[in-house]
Amino acid sequence: MLKKRSRGKSKWQQDLGLERIKILFDRADFEFKKHPEHSHRYVQLARKIAMRYNIRMPKSLKRKFCKKCYSYLVPGVNCRVRINKAKQALTITCLECGNIMRYPYRRGET
Repeated sequence: MLKKRSRGKSKWQQDLGLERIKILFDRADFEFKKHPEHSHRYVQLARKIAMRYNIRMPKSLKRKFCKKCYSYLVPGVNCRVRINKAKQALTITCLECGNIMRYPYRRGET
């Protein structure tokens, strides 16, 4: 009789992975002024943990890094944030690689 393989990780492993991801993003925020390259590395490590434990990153953390070069984004320093009222979209441009990310929004939404 064949053993059944489990598809994902157990609940406690996913919780631990999510906690580690949040810690890495906190460290990235703290280290950015002195060592931006460390912040970029923390983002890469957080992504690897999310993939390993099959965890979705929270929306608040997803928007803090570039989807193309995986660098930690700080508005006004290495990214530009604009609001397009006609298309009702938030546009974030990474100034390191030039990638443009657009997020739709509706009025009154937080």
